[in-house]
Amino acid sequence: MKRILLAEDEPVLRENVGTALREAGHEVVEAKDGIEACQLLETEGIFDLVLTDLRMPGKDGIEVVRHARLINETSIVMVLTAHGTVDGAVEAMRLGALDFLQKPYTLEALELKVRRALEHGNMLRKFLTLKPQGETEDERLRGFIGESSRMQEVLKTIRKVAPSNATVLVLGETGTGKELVAEAIHRFSDRSAANFVKTNCAALHENLLESELFGHERGAFTGADKQRIGRFELAHGGTLLLDEIGNMSLSTQAKVLRVLQQKEFERLGGSRSIKVDVRIVAATNRNLEDAIASGAFREDLYYRLNVVRMILPPLRDRGEDVLPLARHFLERFARELNKPMTGFTRTALRALRRHTWPGNVRELENTIERAVLMAESPDVDARELNLPGMEPSASPTNGGGLALPAEGINLEDLERDVVMQALKMHDWVQKDAARYLGISPRVMNYKVQKYQITNSRWTKNKISA
Repeated sequence: MKRILLAEDEPVLRENVGTALREAGHEVVEAKDGIEACQLLETEGIFDLVLTDLRMPGKDGIEVVRHARLINETSIVMVLTAHGTVDGAVEAMRLGALDFLQKPYTLEALELKVRRALEHGNMLRKFLTLKPQGETEDERLRGFIGESSRMQEVLKTIRKVAPSNATVLVLGETGTGKELVAEAIHRFSDRSAANFVKTNCAALHENLLESELFGHERGAFTGADKQRIGRFELAHGGTLLLDEIGNMSLSTQAKVLRVLQQKEFERLGGSRSIKVDVRIVAATNRNLEDAIASGAFREDLYYRLNVVRMILPPLRDRGEDVLPLARHFLERFARELNKPMTGFTRTALRALRRHTWPGNVRELENTIERAVLMAESPDVDARELNLPGMEPSASPTNGGGLALPAEGINLEDLERDVVMQALKMHDWVQKDAARYLGISPRVMNYKVQKYQITNSRWTKNKISA
């Protein structure tokens, strides 16, 4: 079904044409003159075709063509012209109209022209999709940094699911980058030429969220002094991210479910159903299975959203990504703040590797922004990172903090004790202990073998007698 705006000032002709187009399976919005047509272009979202008479009171068809192309330069417009006004039709085509049909015409001729115009629109959208503004793959993945095997699996899934229209559910802790994944899905999809629209479901009260998603008519509630287009309409032909969907009320969930099932909705205070073609990506940090069990989330909506499920690992489980992310943020903030930054000192790199990043990528991003802002040299130092557990005033060369006994120590015994303490602190997970000590997992495994350290949880590191 295609959406067509029909602007015709002759009531009988408007009714006959509208009926014929509806019988052909299209949704038709009618305007009695050019003024109403221009208003509908601003308030009714995107039309697949604008069909306008050339001579109308108030504003003529030329103004309608100009207005349609101003709002959306890829709009498909066709004009209906009477005998003696062909020059006006030529002017309309010069302004961007695709074709014209001269009166009197048969409904068969009109339907043929409309069908060809809609086919042209489909081809144009496909061309724009195949040529997404000349973006390279790096540009499509802007901000998506992940060298670890787990994030490479996420990227592999993005490439697989993006070309489809399947709904995607992205799960993960706060700050893991769910919005970036949703945007990457959109940029790799056939919808990349259309809008990527996002809404935070946790940021608005229930009534405000419904207005944000579905729009409202004038007078729908106190303060609704004009019509509002919702996010679903803005995302027509593109992708809508419903972020923090686990915080959505049950009544709003029911309305979202209807859109997923029937591809239509009504604005608040309205009675006319509006058809939309939107791909949904939902994201949440909540356990939706637990929410279903407690009655806080609809099971039928969950299964509609959970067609493709993606789980983003927390940053503490992908330590290989910390330094590449830190360098990415350093370059970005150095550029934004116009500061000549070259990198990190050795103590800063060690601190970045040791920290467990409970706030995930968002915490790392904020840390680097603050460090660049406070940095006094081209290299960020550990004290400028100011991570928890660090003494900002401590100097890496002051030699303090470790009291050596006068009788001397065995260096290997000391190292074994340090490795053991690091393992115990991190629940015997070698890669976490290695990150804490600022060494690689390979070096940690070597030291475990060297000092014959064992634990009942391990299998491959057991030492035979």
